[in-house]
Parts: sequence; C-alpha cells; structure tokens
Amino acid sequence: VQLQASGGGMMQAGGSLRLSCAVSRTTLTLSMYIMGWDRQAPGKQRELVATITSGGTTNYADSVKGRFIISRDDAKKTVSLEMNGLKPDDTAVYYCAARSIYSNDFGQGTQVTVSS
Repeated sequence: VQLQASGGGMMQAGGSLRLSCAVSRTTLTLSMYIMGWDRQAPGKQRELVATITSGGTTNYADSVKGRFIISRDDAKKTVSLEMNGLKPDDTAVYYCAARSIYSNDFGQGTQVTVSS
C-alpha cells in the first residue's frame, strides 16, 4: 500500500489544520482497510490518533476527541484528518495508516508543529 500524506505545517495553539492522505497500490479492496492516522512526538512512542472503517465507524484517542475529525472517501481513495483546537501537545509527525487482517502500512509522515 502506498500512502502519501500532505497538509502538515506550523500553527498557533487554537488553530486548525487539515491533513490528507492519498491511497494507492492496495493489494485488497480499499473497503477492507481500516484507515487512520498515527502520530509520534519527539521522544515518545507512536500512538494511534484516529481510525475509520469503510462503514464510517470512527475511533479517536482520548486526547483528540472532540477536536479532530477523521473522514474517508473510498471513491477518491483519500483519507483526511481535520484538526481543530490545536494544542502544543499535538506537535508530532503524523502518519497515514492502512490496517487490514494481513498487514499494517504507513506513509512517510507529515510534520505538525503547534506553538503556544
């Protein structure tokens, strides 16, 4: 699976950013993947941020609930993460993720930096 993320950047606390991920070269039908976003902050382990099934069921880390919204468009083969009310603790490299019963694939990551 090839995952190309874009949309990262620098933002002041309280601002918003939207990340997008273009999905290609899937070995399975895209609907068979749980799509999502992980992130890794400096000196910390990678953590799951949000996931979405093809049926639209979403799951969020407690730290982003109510602020982030994940969406997917299987026809366009894209996954997005709308990030609102950004906090300095949201600073991390964000990775687009495609999970199936056979594999977990990640994109190259996009940097998000939130200043106070």
